[in-house]
Amino acid sequence: MIKVAGVRFKKAGKVYYFDPAGLEVSKGMNVIVETARGLEFGTLSEDIKEVDEEEIVAPLKKIIRIANEKDVIQHQENLKRKERDLALCQEKIDKHQLDMKLVDVEHTFDNSKIIFYFTADGRVDFRELVKDLASVFKTRIELRQIGVRDEAKLIGGIGTCGRALCCHSWLPEFEPVSIKMAKIQNLSLNPSKISGICGRLMCCLKFENDVYCELRKGMPDVGERVMTEDGLGVVEESNILENKIKVRLILEEKDGDKPEKLSPDFSYYTKEQIRRLDKKKDNSVDEDVVDEIDASLLEEISSLLQD
Repeated sequence: MIKVAGVRFKKAGKVYYFDPAGLEVSKGMNVIVETARGLEFGTLSEDIKEVDEEEIVAPLKKIIRIANEKDVIQHQENLKRKERDLALCQEKIDKHQLDMKLVDVEHTFDNSKIIFYFTADGRVDFRELVKDLASVFKTRIELRQIGVRDEAKLIGGIGTCGRALCCHSWLPEFEPVSIKMAKIQNLSLNPSKISGICGRLMCCLKFENDVYCELRKGMPDVGERVMTEDGLGVVEESNILENKIKVRLILEEKDGDKPEKLSPDFSYYTKEQIRRLDKKKDNSVDEDVVDEIDASLLEEISSLLQD
């Protein structure tokens, strides 16, 4: 076991582990740490703890010192320069007529490097732009292309739920999200309903997916035949959250040209009160749950929302 201190550099950024180096630090304290980019100003996201050596990437960099008043002032000055630097960079982008959208700028604490973040549909030749920026700022310049999800995380906004975006307010890292999750949760497959302001599948589809997968075990599909305490029936609807299965009982089996006759009324059961007759169906959720989706619709949604 080794002692580490978790440091975060942005509000909802990823937590990085550092060696406390014998310093008495605790959650919420501002510190100066050594990173691959140079000295950085960060905030402890948690108290010092012990973790297995396999969980860290060696060698573990150290916390240089607890941030003093001078360090805090310098950090605030770096933040204040962002608006001016963005305007200057945008001016240079327009000068070189580059097809790119400037999103954010970041200074290292010691001002040894300035990083500009941008989005673009394809590759951008920004070599001349870097030269212009370096001549103006007199320091190392890095241009980093990011995706639309990262753009939303940096800028922030309000989601369809009316709350601040999870990625901007608290979610440290993105997790894979798939259309299968929307299908499991019985959501509309309309892209406008299941995509966030970034245009990709909403991150919140992942939050409840494990619960839905667990609750769906043993639940029959719509159209499936099941044996109930009142006889054989056909499933009309399955409510996963309420554990309620809507069934129409079979009054007369199909006989030649004579169609199957179902009861006009519905009966309701829990999954414990029915027995599934189709042994080929698995009680767990797998990739086959998306087979019912029209192939052309699935392909269209995938092209629009694929990460």
